[in-house]
Amino acid sequence: MPTRSRHNRPAVTALLALSLTGVLAACASNDEEPGPSNVGAATSEANRELVIDFYDRFFNEHDTSAASVITDDYTQHNPNVPDGKEPFVGYFTEYFADNPESRNRIVRSAVDGDLVYLHVHSTDGSNDRGSAVVDIFRVHDERIVEHWDVIQEVPETAANQNGMF
Repeated sequence: MPTRSRHNRPAVTALLALSLTGVLAACASNDEEPGPSNVGAATSEANRELVIDFYDRFFNEHDTSAASVITDDYTQHNPNVPDGKEPFVGYFTEYFADNPESRNRIVRSAVDGDLVYLHVHSTDGSNDRGSAVVDIFRVHDERIVEHWDVIQEVPETAANQNGMF
């Protein structure tokens, strides 16, 4: 998810302690997951399109009706956001009211079966350097059922010239 928890910077720092490997291991350990090898290429691409459409509408247009593709028992691994579709929508309805200029530019995406990965530049406004976010969504039966994220603030200076995006 984007800057959703940036207002709670210590929590974001704790999230950064997670490695992407740890997040992926959590994905792989989920017994309910059908597994990427059991999902065909057409379904994988449909999963990517579903997530990108949801993400753009929800996090850029602040269209909370886009959450119709989230299951009622949606599992959330960001410790600042509650499980379930209704609590998720409630959390972000408040967030969008407090941060009406928040935007989340998808820089790249990848898909591996039922897992969709987004690399995102998330900002709260034009003067915000923002955060680099990796969002991971699990899709089952054309619905988003689970989410993980890793969030890192964009620093003012860096030890290299590569940039975060």
